[in-house]
Amino acid sequence: MKHFLSVKDVPDLSALVKEALAQKQNPFGNKHLGQNKTLGLLFFNASLRTRLSTQKAAQNLGMEVMVMNVTQDSWGLEMQEGAVMNGDKAEHVKEGAAVIGQYCDIIGVRSFAGLTDKEKDCQDEVISQFVKYAGVPIVSLESALRHPLQSLTDVITIEEYKTKPRPKVVLTWAPHPKALPQAVPNSFSEWMNVANVDFIITHPEGYELDTEFTGKARITYNQKEAFEGADFIYAKNWSSYQQYGQIVSKDPAWTVNAEKMKLTNKAKFMHCLPVRRNVVVMDEVLDSPESIVIPQAGNRVWAAQAVLKEILTSLPGK
Repeated sequence: MKHFLSVKDVPDLSALVKEALAQKQNPFGNKHLGQNKTLGLLFFNASLRTRLSTQKAAQNLGMEVMVMNVTQDSWGLEMQEGAVMNGDKAEHVKEGAAVIGQYCDIIGVRSFAGLTDKEKDCQDEVISQFVKYAGVPIVSLESALRHPLQSLTDVITIEEYKTKPRPKVVLTWAPHPKALPQAVPNSFSEWMNVANVDFIITHPEGYELDTEFTGKARITYNQKEAFEGADFIYAKNWSSYQQYGQIVSKDPAWTVNAEKMKLTNKAKFMHCLPVRRNVVVMDEVLDSPESIVIPQAGNRVWAAQAVLKEILTSLPGK
């Protein structure tokens, strides 16, 4: 594995999931792989689970870790090619990424969508520029378009908790007071299309995702119909893709509650966190035995560890 940016970088998803579960059983068994190797984690946006789980995974593998909040701890980075740098950006990514690549063997980058310029966000500029100029493997810690470490985690969690070979997995939109990016639902959809699941997406009209990511998923505007017989319910808010970055509805009727969960096949409830209680999902669901959001978050370590292990074994000299 050269980079980890999407499911397209994974030649065998089943094998990677098995590797993650093996890492979970033996966290320090490959500590020699990261000896004398450095992971740099660059955050253009806030993080809790991604930051801590990736750092923990790297340490389990014996790596040194350097963490930087870009623009807060460093110079502002100019991303645009051919820019006349007479504004507030002091360093171009050409030099910045290349220099960080001199210090680190692997670089993780987190940069959200701006939700104001659709064309720019679709170019996934920050991640793309680091891939172009760093000279070392890049791991996406969430980009404008995708959150692959979260999605790998979700596949691992479904594998652990499923009770049938091909479970029914529902991705449901839920209300939220703020406009959120499509990265998590984009990525989840992309990975579910590769996984062995019966995948359904449900959302109000106006929240259709880019078909590049939804692929062969069944899509319905009827949430209760989607929930019927489901084995996993994955709730997530996202802003409109067509009316880019806009909130076209905050309909509280889409909040996940116990009544809707009764329609399912005793489904497990999933969410990437952080979650707005009693907005996205009611306490009665989030605090129920069917909620697996905490072990799901715990699996973030093993997803990151499996990815880092794969990259470490492919580095020159390994």
